[in-house]
Amino acid sequence: MKYLTVTDFINNTDKRDVSEEIQKVIDSNPNRTLFFPDGEYYLSKPILTPADPKFSVSLKLSNYAKIIAADNWNGDGALVHLGGKLFANDIRTDGSNYFFEGGIVDGAGVADGISIDGGRETAIRNVSIKHARIGIHIKRGANNGSSDADIFGVNIVGNRQLDSIGLLVEGWDNTFTNMRIADVFIGVWIKSSGNMLRNIHPLYTLDYDDYENSCGFINDDQKPCNWYDYCYSDQFATGFLLRDQVALQNCFCFW
Repeated sequence: MKYLTVTDFINNTDKRDVSEEIQKVIDSNPNRTLFFPDGEYYLSKPILTPADPKFSVSLKLSNYAKIIAADNWNGDGALVHLGGKLFANDIRTDGSNYFFEGGIVDGAGVADGISIDGGRETAIRNVSIKHARIGIHIKRGANNGSSDADIFGVNIVGNRQLDSIGLLVEGWDNTFTNMRIADVFIGVWIKSSGNMLRNIHPLYTLDYDDYENSCGFINDDQKPCNWYDYCYSDQFATGFLLRDQVALQNCFCFW
């Protein structure tokens, strides 16, 4: 497979802010997979990929490529906003199922990791998210709230603050598989329905200030029809806070 290599277009040495340059590469190369070789890519503001399938791109990072919040970070939310511009509800046009794959996303304690802002069928896989306030934030989806995202093999380390959340889900109808979460106050917070979670493991690793309010999994009011399979809370004060009907299978807590 032939990728478009971003370092052919940008110079990412000496901790330069490359957010504008990466955004230009995204906007100028619709329907391409953009490859980030090993190295550090500092951002002072978020990069946004298009949700419209005619303009979408996929981002593929090598294992040691790191997207990191710069010292002058002045962004809103996540370092990477998938479907963050040119919103669309279109699964029939080629390019609707774009992805973010591989590498390291480092919020440096101030930024969120990755958000899914619009579109449908978006995938995030095999990514390490570090020092983020919110690791992954799936916002309300394009299809009457349905985002249909597929998240697999993501490891999240939060920023060790009381407002830190590993996975925050507002869009409907997503799948989450094989995730490890640490250094957060809330592991997983589900505010939608139709989600399947399998082998999700949040571990409480903070100091014990306000420990009694920490929680591994929260399933919000009036949001039934979420399925949890082999999900387990490790050392949080509350393992599962379930306010409505959900399905639990092979789930447990450690204290």
